[in-house]
Amino acid sequence: MSQEILLGDEAVARGAIDAGLSAAYAYPGTPSTEIFEAIHALTKQHQLPIRGFWSTNEKVALEEAIGVSYCGKRALVSMKHVGLNVAADPFMNVAVSGAWGGLVLAVADDPSMHSSQNEQDSRYFADFAQVLCLEPADQQEAYELTQEAFEVSERLRVPVVLRLVTRLAHSRAMVALGERRAQNALRYVDDAGLYTLIPSNARRAYAGLLEKQPALQRYSEEHRLNALTIRGDGKPGLIVSGIAWTYLREALGARLEDYNVLRVSVYPLPVGKVRALLDRSSELMVVEEGYPFIERFVSALGLFREKPVKGKLTGHLPRMGELNPDVLREAFGLPVKASLTVPGLEEVLRPRPPRLCDACPHGDSYELINEVRRELDASMRVMGDIGCYALGYSKPYQAIHSCLCMGSSIGMAIGAAHAGVSPSLCVIGDGTFTHTGMNALLDAVIENTNIKVFILDNSIVAMTGGQPTTMSDAHLENLVLGLGVKKAHLRTLTPVPQRHAENLAVVREELAYQGLSVIIARRACVRYVKEIKEHKRERGASAPLEGDCANCAGGC
Repeated sequence: MSQEILLGDEAVARGAIDAGLSAAYAYPGTPSTEIFEAIHALTKQHQLPIRGFWSTNEKVALEEAIGVSYCGKRALVSMKHVGLNVAADPFMNVAVSGAWGGLVLAVADDPSMHSSQNEQDSRYFADFAQVLCLEPADQQEAYELTQEAFEVSERLRVPVVLRLVTRLAHSRAMVALGERRAQNALRYVDDAGLYTLIPSNARRAYAGLLEKQPALQRYSEEHRLNALTIRGDGKPGLIVSGIAWTYLREALGARLEDYNVLRVSVYPLPVGKVRALLDRSSELMVVEEGYPFIERFVSALGLFREKPVKGKLTGHLPRMGELNPDVLREAFGLPVKASLTVPGLEEVLRPRPPRLCDACPHGDSYELINEVRRELDASMRVMGDIGCYALGYSKPYQAIHSCLCMGSSIGMAIGAAHAGVSPSLCVIGDGTFTHTGMNALLDAVIENTNIKVFILDNSIVAMTGGQPTTMSDAHLENLVLGLGVKKAHLRTLTPVPQRHAENLAVVREELAYQGLSVIIARRACVRYVKEIKEHKRERGASAPLEGDCANCAGGC
């Protein structure tokens, strides 16, 4: 056994590899990105026989992982919480079909919305699908529960959700590592009808899922990490889950001895232990990171309280944002420890909102868009999307006016056109376009909707650390043409100041056209030029990168 200092994400990666992983799939998204990056790096470093890659989107990633499971081997798919929305269709259905080889979804939630649109709690998805959810409290448990997730997935024939949160995913601790298990041999699922969800098979498979529920409940009731400690009848009780257990131990210290405690790391909820805790406690406080998931069950949605149940629904804990030891000290009436203060520090360190990098190609694209907006109608709205270019919402550009979810910009622009906006403009990145933007573009092609789609092609997924895009350069143009966009109205620009006048003329031409136009603004990300070239070499591309430093007209 060896020890290493690992991020929570890296602990999951190591746990999966040591569990006999055969394949891994993911779409980058903070705070889950480092899971696949660690698997990729270790596979490359040690020449491990593990397949996988950054998938087009989370739905595709999960479907690829399901294919591995179907063949009897173990697969991990990782994503952030909103990515599970994209993967919901195969997720809900594979819960019915079941797993054959171990199938684990590592989903990283983002309470406090450090880099997300919402605080969504993935425990609800696991409950919705009626499958197991494991919630580690620290990095060691992240490693061990990942291995256990594969074992129980195969034993009970269900996919398993491993729920992380930002603070666990992105903090480091010492992790004791065990031996590496061999990969499973290839063996097809013995009953293909379970994966062929025509209604007659689906009814049979769903009945099978329901029959598994008592076994899932027993697993939860008997699990070592769903530990019930009764210190005395009539003492106040605590239910605490996941990383909140780590916070609570730091916040209360020896005062934990004054409470009956049920710690929860495995779902479905261990109902018998919850019942025992309620029976022997004077009142109950529920401490959990994320939504009031446990509290809603225990208090029957806050309506039924045979014993006082405190938590997020009652205002004893904050409903929004991350928990931490200081928040818990305050909730339990304990003094909050004084934080380090440096006199005059606030005069030296000023908050700086995020902004586009200097010489970012998106800045030149937004200058172009803003100029045509001023010419046509300064109040014109531009639908935006998820990526670095979402920073175009802020000063100095203030060039986009929405950023709802991956791929939403084109669909929203179509809707605006239907509402009477002419022309309707939208902006989307090359990675987001192939993630979920392509489908909406097909709708625009069908009726030649008068929208102008600006695809900002910087040849990389920059926002999450420089992962390769699915399509860029000439491949992206061919894809757009293949979707049915007229060749005369697919225009490609190099967004640099020296070409501003000619680019502006092209955009004006397309704005005058009463129909669908796609304008690709292509220049390599200034932050990841080396990585872009490396990605192209790895994919066997020999052509020089259009818009990189070798081909750029200057202006940086």
